[in-house]
Amino acid sequence: MTTKPEAEVPLWNIANILTMLRCVMVPLLVVLAILYPDTVPGRLLVAAVFVLAMITDFVDGHLARSRNLITDFGKIMDPIADKAITGAALIMLSVWEYVPWWMTVLILVREIGITVMRFTILKYGALPANMAGKAKTMVQSIAITFCLIPFELWWSPARWIGLALVLLAVVLTVWSGLVNLKDGLRLRREALSAGTGQA
Repeated sequence: MTTKPEAEVPLWNIANILTMLRCVMVPLLVVLAILYPDTVPGRLLVAAVFVLAMITDFVDGHLARSRNLITDFGKIMDPIADKAITGAALIMLSVWEYVPWWMTVLILVREIGITVMRFTILKYGALPANMAGKAKTMVQSIAITFCLIPFELWWSPARWIGLALVLLAVVLTVWSGLVNLKDGLRLRREALSAGTGQA
């Protein structure tokens, strides 16, 4: 009895479309942030774009897994879209002189470095998500959203709350980066010892 080959997942499925929509939101967020750095309606609009992008991140991942819509394109573009929208928001917050540049640079270096590492070790296996990474993503999203909403225009001490949240995000970002680096090196070492990868 022959088994039917599995149907090929179409490239233009709902999960990938949401991922591309998130990519389009990156320049939109930057333009809005440049135009409306210190008005309440403008800041709320920028925050809304970022929150919507984070929602699409959750939804496209859920749809891809639940409806078996996982593609190589999605595996590559989804993390790139995530890092792009987060990086754009952080850069604009630093341009606004809200978040210190050293915090933004530290987060971006970690995000880019771990993303590159994930791609370089794919031949040894996929690096699974872990609690450190999930906690980092959650705190980053909360911190950035808080800073984008113009709380400090209504109540000046809110700026220090925003900076404290970003600092917590920096700590979790560095910690999760070290966890991922350790896991990645272990994955490579185990694959090589099992003979499933090539040095």
